[in-house]
Amino acid sequence: MPRYAAIDIGSNSIRMQAAEVAPGSATRILAAEREVTRLGEGVFRNGSMNEEAMRLTCDVLSRMGAQFRALEVAGIRAVATSSVRDARNQTEFLERAAASVGAPVEVISGREEARLIHLGVLSRWPQPGKRVLVIDIGGGSVEIIGVEDGRMVEAVSKPLGAVRLREIFLTHDPPAPRALHQMREFVEEKLADAFRRFSGHWDRAIATSATAAAVACAIGKVPRPRRDQMDRLRAATAQVRKLYAKLSTLDLPQRRRITGIGPRRAEIIVPGVGVLLEILERLRLPSVYYSAAGVRDGIIADLAARGVGRELARLSHDQRKEVERMCLRYGGSLKHARRVAAMGQVLFNSLLPLHQLPPACGKLLEAAAYLHDIGHYVSDLSHHKHSYYLVANADMPGFTNRERELIANLCRYHRKSLPSSTHPNSRPLNAEERRWLMRLIPLLRLADALDRSHDQRVASLECLVRDGQVILQPASGSDLDLEGWATERAGEVFREVYGVPVTIRAAKVTR
Repeated sequence: MPRYAAIDIGSNSIRMQAAEVAPGSATRILAAEREVTRLGEGVFRNGSMNEEAMRLTCDVLSRMGAQFRALEVAGIRAVATSSVRDARNQTEFLERAAASVGAPVEVISGREEARLIHLGVLSRWPQPGKRVLVIDIGGGSVEIIGVEDGRMVEAVSKPLGAVRLREIFLTHDPPAPRALHQMREFVEEKLADAFRRFSGHWDRAIATSATAAAVACAIGKVPRPRRDQMDRLRAATAQVRKLYAKLSTLDLPQRRRITGIGPRRAEIIVPGVGVLLEILERLRLPSVYYSAAGVRDGIIADLAARGVGRELARLSHDQRKEVERMCLRYGGSLKHARRVAAMGQVLFNSLLPLHQLPPACGKLLEAAAYLHDIGHYVSDLSHHKHSYYLVANADMPGFTNRERELIANLCRYHRKSLPSSTHPNSRPLNAEERRWLMRLIPLLRLADALDRSHDQRVASLECLVRDGQVILQPASGSDLDLEGWATERAGEVFREVYGVPVTIRAAKVTR
């Protein structure tokens, strides 16, 4: 059974989880750890992570990395969220964090964070046939996610985390009434659009994160149980309102004496509960359930769904849905994109002995096939460069930042020149990624050429490696003169990269 590891670097704490996932079975947690580092405090004060918080975070990451390496996981994903998104010294931190954990660390968007939270909740508590509202209140941001019958249909991310709000508004202890009023008005203003988007009936509200755990335990007057014992604890909105009124009048030592609220959580519990109460009241939700799931559970579920460690050379359902959405958003032809993607898959699988690329590269090729022409949305002139810009700067849930950068570069080179050291877009790629790029470019160009008319004249394709050449045999009931001309030109690039000529055999006519 494949093993996966996830690290969530939040504004308040770092969470690590390693798990074993078997199809049709419950996920088995092998290791889990959480440590408060308050990485976001410096960011919310002056725009940069402070040295002490970065050093502590890297020490924790080093220890966590050693744990999952000992478990020999098939895949690892480490992500950073709100505070790192906002920090001026983001690049320095990411380099130090990656060196500490022994794996790339990527900053994810609020939309990707919401997607992972949704996957995490779904993996622990499926809600078939239900309309469910998921609320996650972190240290730097709050995510509100609408789910219908297990599908995420709406999501927003707002900079309203507990650490952030404490730093901005609650400078006295206990909090001053005027400061509480200002904080509430700020929250209302930031969430006004979200309240309109999420209005209507919801069968159930589920809150995740440590703030929600503290609320559930404090209302239930129970010490913090194990994580798996806390799932589905319920609190009425009236109880949350009463708890907030009480917490708002207490100083820190008094808050720490409340059962279920840890000593560090007591420092930031007031703004966290305030945001939760505002959402429950404004959306007229009678109660909220707690779920122990979060970003790290979503990462594990996502890695398993994508088949990391046992990869196929195909996009997952969610990934394909995302690139199709982008193609349509920028006015692309979905019929052309799908045909190029299909031709690309035939070429990738048939030419494996030549390119010797890992299956993950097949996914990159397929994604680029959907997105290579979206630059026409900006201008027909140099549209390949515009395609690069749109993809490189897009929010693409389901893809890592490195995957997005490679897909963008494939779009950039689907026509005209090949990569050069003078091109700034390919400089961030490492040596292995540049090798992948060079070997995928000819495949994308051939696939695009086989639908040069955009009329889907090629019904199917057979690709053979024989007698020192690549033989393409397209099947069609139409005239393929235009496709033949374009394929011959793309074949010149293929020969330049692979040292092997491409021959087009007389098309088989299908009727």
